[in-house]
Amino acid sequence: MLSTAALLANDAPAQLLPARELMAFTLASHILLVPFGVALPFITLLMHHRALRRNDPVALTLARRWSAVMAVQFAIGIVTGTVLSFEFGLLWPGMMGRWGDVFGLGFGVEAWAFFLEAVLIAIYLYGWRRLKPWPHFWLAVPLPLAALMGAFGIIAANSWMNTPQGFSLDAQGKPVHVDVRQAVFTPIFGPEYWHFVVAMLLTAGYVVAGVYAVGWLRGRRDRYHRLGFTVPFTVAAILTPVQFMLGDSAARAVFHKQPIKFAAMEIVWKTDTHVPEYMFGRLHPDGSISGGLKIPQLDSVLAGFSTKTKVTGLSSVAASDRPTATQATIAHWAFDIMVTIGSALILLALWYAWSWWRHRDNPGSRWFYRCAAIAGVACLVTVECGWITTEVGRQPWIVYHHMRVSEAVTSTGAGALWAMLGIVMAVYVAVFGAFLAVVLKMRTRWRIADEGSAAVHAELPPEADTPYGPRSEPEPSAAGAPPADGADHTPGGAS
Repeated sequence: MLSTAALLANDAPAQLLPARELMAFTLASHILLVPFGVALPFITLLMHHRALRRNDPVALTLARRWSAVMAVQFAIGIVTGTVLSFEFGLLWPGMMGRWGDVFGLGFGVEAWAFFLEAVLIAIYLYGWRRLKPWPHFWLAVPLPLAALMGAFGIIAANSWMNTPQGFSLDAQGKPVHVDVRQAVFTPIFGPEYWHFVVAMLLTAGYVVAGVYAVGWLRGRRDRYHRLGFTVPFTVAAILTPVQFMLGDSAARAVFHKQPIKFAAMEIVWKTDTHVPEYMFGRLHPDGSISGGLKIPQLDSVLAGFSTKTKVTGLSSVAASDRPTATQATIAHWAFDIMVTIGSALILLALWYAWSWWRHRDNPGSRWFYRCAAIAGVACLVTVECGWITTEVGRQPWIVYHHMRVSEAVTSTGAGALWAMLGIVMAVYVAVFGAFLAVVLKMRTRWRIADEGSAAVHAELPPEADTPYGPRSEPEPSAAGAPPADGADHTPGGAS
């Protein structure tokens, strides 16, 4: 915000600051839901497949309950995503008006995938009591693919903004002769897309596992919590070292294709070889750096595997064409936080792998489950940090080297935009509050159902009473009362 205020002092439009703040708030809010929209369908179907293949009623209960959370999350995502899509046109008409024909296909793909995902979620939820088990499962298999298609569209648009190509400019500077294939598959699209997808998968895995880790810490040691923890955590643990390598590849792609953004991420002021790596630290307008941990020559090694690798510095371009010192520091801190958390998650994954290799069991230490519970929140922080690194590091460009943010902003008055920000914040607080209330209500209902079921089925074989659809025998009820509609009856409680 301080850097934006500085830009405003240099004849930037008055509406630039509120437009940026409004877009930042809505993006930061929506992106918290993205891991569950992209990855929760895959994790749910993984549990569903286990349930059917092993005839496991506990896994079936988990899959069914996760599908309900997935549907509620999708409904909330509709609200935040719709607001975000309107803001692109309302806040940045200069960009959409000039460049929409070049990179707009990505938004079209995302919209098509969004509606397909909505239909598939509806079929999946509707089919729990109405379809045979395996046909029901196979009808839901395209659901994760639709989620990946939506991510494809969004990342295609964002990667184009970072490395625009696939067009020529006429005498008036307007894009002509658009090559759709080149506009979609930009040089940075591959590293950015796979880094994003794996980040969503491991974030959703750690968050879901964290819920059951909390239950384990509170004394719920039944198979329900064990399975609810193990499956998503295993997915996340396997992907954590993969993500570290993908993140390294993505950073190196930025080094080659966006050298000034890389300089901001690493707070490199002067172009040179043998460049040191700074962990955290603050860049000042004169190019000096205060604080942080300095590691000699490491930045050159990380960028090009040699101390002789030349790293482009911020001072190599005009001040008006690079991030300010404050913006560079923000991007640098976001990048370092992301790397630090990723490194800690690798240690957690290794702890988990060591326990399975030695004992074929989860670690028994309470500290492991404390760390696992924190890991989900930490991953959400890294998602936010990744977005901050990508967007703040690109400043002052909204289309890299072709259009500045100040050139794309709306002409709407600053006062109206500030008022809109206040309204959106109030609406989002209500929406996310409703989401939390619904999820907590479902958790309470499931726990009550499980406790009642445990009393009713005390004499039945353990974990053998979860029906799949109306073909099963009716469930017994306590004191002659009919079972609650749609309630699952499996020993154990939800966290």
